[in-house]
Amino acid sequence: MTWNNLLQPDLILEGSVLELTKEIIQQYDLKGLVLDVDETLVPFTVGTTSPELRQWVKEIRINVDLWLVSNNLSESRIGRIARSLDLPYYLGAAKPSRRKIRAALHAMDLPASQVGMVGDRLFTDVLAGNRLGMFTILVEPIIHPEAALRSHPIRNFEVWFSEILGASITPKQTKIHKN
Repeated sequence: MTWNNLLQPDLILEGSVLELTKEIIQQYDLKGLVLDVDETLVPFTVGTTSPELRQWVKEIRINVDLWLVSNNLSESRIGRIARSLDLPYYLGAAKPSRRKIRAALHAMDLPASQVGMVGDRLFTDVLAGNRLGMFTILVEPIIHPEAALRSHPIRNFEVWFSEILGASITPKQTKIHKN
């Protein structure tokens, strides 16, 4: 598999994870989602979940199994977030390592091809998901309002470098509108 294939998300959403609707999930026949935590679900500096995120999880979990898999090592922070969403989790995943994502797939009892890896980073979330044959979904990072004025240098570098390697990091999918 070439670098551009490893770094190419299957789906790029304009906006946050909250734009991932049940219609999109059904369109791609996904039965499970592995969710990154930091800047995918909550800003890095925030240890609580928003009412909007809790409502999104409540609605989405009707259709798919959900697991949190985070590189973060803070049991107190990630555990608190997971408990507020009532979701199982792994921390210290060291993505793009596949070990803890494989464990989540095993716990869901689903093949990788039926599970979406959802995250805001190419070189961790997308790379790990693609290495396992998952359906990879890149979302815009959720950034704390105080940090929003600063640039996002790591993500900007990842996008730039991925495009040099041949990946196309332009949104392919926006919210599906109901008829």
